Amino acid sequence: MPADDGYVALREAIVGGSLQPNERLVEARLSSTFGMGRTAVRTALARLEQDGLVERERNRGARVRFVGEREAVEILEARAVLEGLAARHAASNADAADVRRLRGILEDMRRWLEAGDPLAASDENGVLHRTLIEIANHPTVMRQIAMLKSQLVRFQYRTILLPGRSERSFGEHAAIVQAIASGDSEAAERAMRTHLSHVAESLRGEAG
Repeated sequence: MPADDGYVALREAIVGGSLQPNERLVEARLSSTFGMGRTAVRTALARLEQDGLVERERNRGARVRFVGEREAVEILEARAVLEGLAARHAASNADAADVRRLRGILEDMRRWLEAGDPLAASDENGVLHRTLIEIANHPTVMRQIAMLKSQLVRFQYRTILLPGRSERSFGEHAAIVQAIASGDSEAAERAMRTHLSHVAESLRGEAG
């Protein structure tokens, strides 16, 4: 397997949960499982360490990095700044087709909520964020957000299951989309920061 493909395969295994937090990453086992040479495994682990997904300890090897609640809140605070900037750019860039896409995702989110499936609605939440970042067309922000989001996989559904959070989240997303549709960059950035700040507060409250 080419080195880049090996990195992608390992990354997906961590982000997808096949490799669990604190799990030891033994080079020989990874080489066999993923069909990679030992050099390719080492290269992939070094890149994943830079991504914040792997932690290497002297004389103990590598393991999947564990992200606790406190760090998760910090990551959400950082995302609020970056995704706020993405929302600002999206408001400047969005055309009518982009706005229709965003509103269509909101409609899907609403349908799932009405059907009593907040987890499916949360999946649409992710689609909306990815679409907004795509519309923003800011590669540097996109890379940084992707790195931060990959570290929050185990928290993906935690806050959406809190009582009343799914409805508040929908309203926050609707405000973001409305600001983008209006071309109001400042309001879009403010609405996104508010949304992710509320997510962080919910997670902080749950941890407390």
